[in-house]
Formats: sequence, structure tokens, C-alpha cells
Amino acid sequence: MSPTARQLALATLDRQLLLERRSLDVPDAVRRLCALQAQTPASPYLALWNRVRDFAPEDLDAAFADGRVVKATLMRITLHAVHAEDYAPYRAAMLSTLRAARLYDGRYTATGLTPDDADALLPRLAEFLAQPRTGVQVEEEVTGRHGEHARRMWWALRTFAPVHHAPTGGPWSFTHRNAYRAAAAAPGATPEEADAGVRHLFLAHLRAFGPATLQDFARFTLLTRAATTKALQGLGDEVVRLPGPDGTVLFDLPDATVPDADTPAPPRLLPMWDSTLLAHTIPGRLLPAEYRPLVVRRNGDVLPCFLVDGQVAGVWRAAGGGLELTAFHKLGKAAWQGLTEEAERLSSLLAARDPAVYGRYGHWWDKGFPAAEKLLVKS
Repeated sequence: MSPTARQLALATLDRQLLLERRSLDVPDAVRRLCALQAQTPASPYLALWNRVRDFAPEDLDAAFADGRVVKATLMRITLHAVHAEDYAPYRAAMLSTLRAARLYDGRYTATGLTPDDADALLPRLAEFLAQPRTGVQVEEEVTGRHGEHARRMWWALRTFAPVHHAPTGGPWSFTHRNAYRAAAAAPGATPEEADAGVRHLFLAHLRAFGPATLQDFARFTLLTRAATTKALQGLGDEVVRLPGPDGTVLFDLPDATVPDADTPAPPRLLPMWDSTLLAHTIPGRLLPAEYRPLVVRRNGDVLPCFLVDGQVAGVWRAAGGGLELTAFHKLGKAAWQGLTEEAERLSSLLAARDPAVYGRYGHWWDKGFPAAEKLLVKS
């Protein structure tokens, strides 16, 4: 039987631990979720708060500090927090895409530098980043030999080289002044490693976001059609085919399940760039098409939003000593009660860490939203 659109949305919510918070060790939760978008330092923390029962931010602090969870540029050429054991296959899967995105970009080629120039620096870079360094230090010490082009060289290297972001402190382990350290290994140099990595990542995507189409996987990763098709062929009976509600072909794990259509979905307050909004073809499964321009801004910012019955119904921000919730349509009393309870708990967490979280993105609210209802919630 073909799953309905509602069931596919519920399947994503279920696999993302958004139907029910689970008691999981933080690294295990990160692995189960495939990867957490991490270009803003707070987002992995708030993603886990939504998903892990009794989540303590200190647990993620510790996982970043001891390297059980690492932060690096991976899928969609974007920073993600991933389980340390997944970093090698994920990077192997993404390496050709990461290299192409930088080494064949006009901003790099206009300097006259070549891919060989960048590759020649990899051994020295690994040696220099045996301990954490700032980007300025890398430019001066490793890429400085390229003179005025050192900054552009580092721009390329920090994207595709085996490099992690190093914790720098602050409320969310990382600040906007980045530091870097070498990964423990340099995986992904061979075609065999790349193929195995894509297969590993495809299965992880299905576990975290499935059932899914090849186009969904391609959107989540930015991998080519050839790479995704080859991975699927190599997986054989590790995946099964399902008919989609619109005639598309879905893929899933053989033992995976899909919730019943009448399964309730509790309210949730998602962080900026939550992966559930980026794991499927546009507009995705949780974001009504008419609200997409409000949540996904023209420059690519994906605002912190809230779910009602499994669908985006508005946005939230830190304001007025608590959280301001702006609904795009009128909500019922029960929905507001659930959202208020979630907002009170999140406001308490933020009060102890970062009461002005995402404050630098407040300009989107200055431009205004077509608000049907608005509520300020304090802990």
C-alpha cells in the first residue's frame, strides 16, 4: 500500500524523534538523526532538546570536547554535527562535491591557483592542525606562501580537507570566530571509499528521514544523480521500493515502519536550519508551500519555526525576556497550550545559556510577518 503524504510526514517526525522524545545518549542520538545542521552554534543543541528526553546541554558540550561528536563541512557544503564514527564515510561520500564546489569555483580559479596547489598543502595542514588553530593562524603559517591568495586558498581547504571545527567555548561550544583541528584520519581518497561512503550515507538518510526518493537524497546531500544511482544499485536488497502517493518511487529500509495516519504529532519548537526542513525535495514534508517564503528567506536562512500537528505553523524568536511565537494562521486553544508548555521549557534552557539566541537574525522580524496570532511566553 502506498503511504499517504500525511504518513510520510509522520514517518519523518517519528524517525527524527519528534513524535516522542527518547532517552538516548547524545552521540547515539546524533547518529540516529544522521546529521544536525550546525552552521549556527546553538542549532544542534536545540535540535537535541526537541528530541532527547531530559536533554542536558552539558552532555553535548562534553561530546564535542572529547570528539565523540564532531563538527565539519559535509552535506550541502554546510556545517553539520555528526557522530565521530560517521565522519569518515560521510566525508568520503561528499569529497568530490566539496572539492568541486571550491577548487572549480571562479573565486578560486581567478587567483591562478590549481587543485594541485591545494593538495600540496594537505600534509602540512594536517601537521599544523594537530592542535587547534584559528583561521588567521592557518592563513599565515600554511597558506601564507601564496601571498595575497592565502585567504582564498584557506577558503577552499577548510571546506574539503579533513578538518573539524574545534570547540572554542561560549554558550554553545562554538563561537562565530572559528578554530580548526585536523581530523584523526584523511578518508575518501579512493573511488572505493567514495562509493562505500555514499552507500553508508544513503542508509543513514533513510533511517533518519525515510521513506525517501533519490531526489530527496540528492537534495539533502547535493550529490550527483550518477553517484546516488550507483549507491542504490550497490545496496541491493538492503533497501526496498515503495510506491509514493504521487506516483514517485520511494526507498526505505526493509524493517522500517510508517505510522498510522491518525497518529498525533505534538508541538515542537525547531531550531534554525532544522534538518527536517532540508531532507526532502521542496517544499518538503513539514512546511506548507505557502509558508515557505516566510520561513526560508531569499539568502537561504531557515528561521526557527514551530510545528502544530506535524506542520510548520509559525516562527519563534527570543524576545521580551522569553519567547515570542508568531502564528501564520489561527490556532486552537489546545495547540496554544501545547506550544506554551514547550516554550516555557525552552525559555528556561535559554535563560541559563543564551537568552538572546539567534539575535543576529532579528532583522527578519523587523521586516514583519503576516501574523494571525502572536504570543509572548516566559519561563
